[in-house]
Amino acid sequence: MSFLLSRRSLLRGAGALGVAALARPIAAAPSPRDFRADAALLAHAYRSLHPGLLRYAGPAAWKVRFAALDRALERAQTLDQVYLAFARITAAVRCGHSYPNFYNQSDTIRTALFERRDKLPFLFRWIGERMIVTRDLSGTALAPGTEIHTIEGTDARLLLRGLMPLARADGHNDAKRRQILALNAVDRFQAFDIYLPMQRPELVARGSVRLLATQPNGLSRHLELPLMTLAERRAAVPPIDDKPKDAILWSLERKPGGIACLTMPSWSVYNGSWDWRAWLETQLDTIASDGTRALIIDLRGNEGGLDCGNPILARLVDRAIVPVRTARRVRARRVPDDLRPHVDTWDRSFYDWGDRASGPRPDGYYDLTERDGDANGAMTIRPEGKRFRGKVVVVIDASNSSATFGFVQCLKTSGLATLVGAPTGGNRRGINGGAFLFVRLPASGIEIDLPLIGYFPPSAQPDAGIVPDLHVEDSPDDIASGFDRAMAVASRAALSEP
Repeated sequence: MSFLLSRRSLLRGAGALGVAALARPIAAAPSPRDFRADAALLAHAYRSLHPGLLRYAGPAAWKVRFAALDRALERAQTLDQVYLAFARITAAVRCGHSYPNFYNQSDTIRTALFERRDKLPFLFRWIGERMIVTRDLSGTALAPGTEIHTIEGTDARLLLRGLMPLARADGHNDAKRRQILALNAVDRFQAFDIYLPMQRPELVARGSVRLLATQPNGLSRHLELPLMTLAERRAAVPPIDDKPKDAILWSLERKPGGIACLTMPSWSVYNGSWDWRAWLETQLDTIASDGTRALIIDLRGNEGGLDCGNPILARLVDRAIVPVRTARRVRARRVPDDLRPHVDTWDRSFYDWGDRASGPRPDGYYDLTERDGDANGAMTIRPEGKRFRGKVVVVIDASNSSATFGFVQCLKTSGLATLVGAPTGGNRRGINGGAFLFVRLPASGIEIDLPLIGYFPPSAQPDAGIVPDLHVEDSPDDIASGFDRAMAVASRAALSEP
């Protein structure tokens, strides 16, 4: 089985090859004219090849936006301002895979922009527009569930609103944007860490920040906390990327009542030596044979990676089914010659689709045929291994926007599982990905991700993620007490009668 929905996390491994081989250093003292040439190059690349550029805005709107980018770069005085300008224009595409990818930047860019002492010493989530602490890293007993009202006198809600136009997400799925702008214990590079100091450098200029916070007991207090470097954050909260190559990233826990809970915080498993498929197949064999009544799969915080859900889907069916039919289209059969010196990728076939791209269609797109001859972009789920006949419940949230979005979409369409939690990221109108180019802008040295395949549903769909069957939202009180409300609901659903 191959499910070729996009996988942002794959770029961390595949893109790194391109960075090491082809990343160019920042030119000596580039001028505004040089930065504007970078903007023209990006506009050419996106207009020629981006399959989602016109999904939410037409050519006239993009003419205005690219002109605004040109003016912004003419005024730019710092590399921070240049990076922000490219983040803003790519976020306007409303594509969760289009942005200056933090993981694909050169060492020069990372050192200059990402490794300063400007990181908050706590982790947090946005609940609506409320900044709620999930973990203290400052040593000041900043309790989980604490609400941060202001940072250096600026309302946290205003900070969020200012950052939202920089956050990548599909369509108008703002829940995904808020999730991207939280600080979690999974990712090494995080949007809030990078964009806030660029957009509001005065807030972090002193090396510490003054906060107004309300504790879970209702008491408000003023705090001053020292800021952290990226290295200090990684030491305090090692991200998944820092785990040993052979580390087991998932767990299977037994719960009362015959429930097995499979926790999968990431599907970014391509760089390690751990045989994830063998591990997963062994767990699935066990629960299919030992009388397990129900399986809960916890996907919260998991944006995607490889299609690790496919072995699970194969255990849930008795016959082949096609739950999702999605057209796969590209903007051009081959990459224009004048762009080739400025792009790289991990698969040279992405430069020229050849006879796999039929068209052009009346709208200018080309229909992309799968390597195995499936021209409809349909995924077929075929039974493999021991069938699991118990109930399946999947806990989801706004993180699920790439390979996990595709997995959840299959479950929702086929009715193979009960979905619990919050609406996903991604978008039912379609996403972009599957194959990528990494655009290297020569003057600034910044890399921009460019997805090549657009996925289009056969009929009109809402501009939204996938809605769970049982909608659950955590509260600040839940965070303060450590109560996992979504898991509690999932456990009840797992034991309920069909």
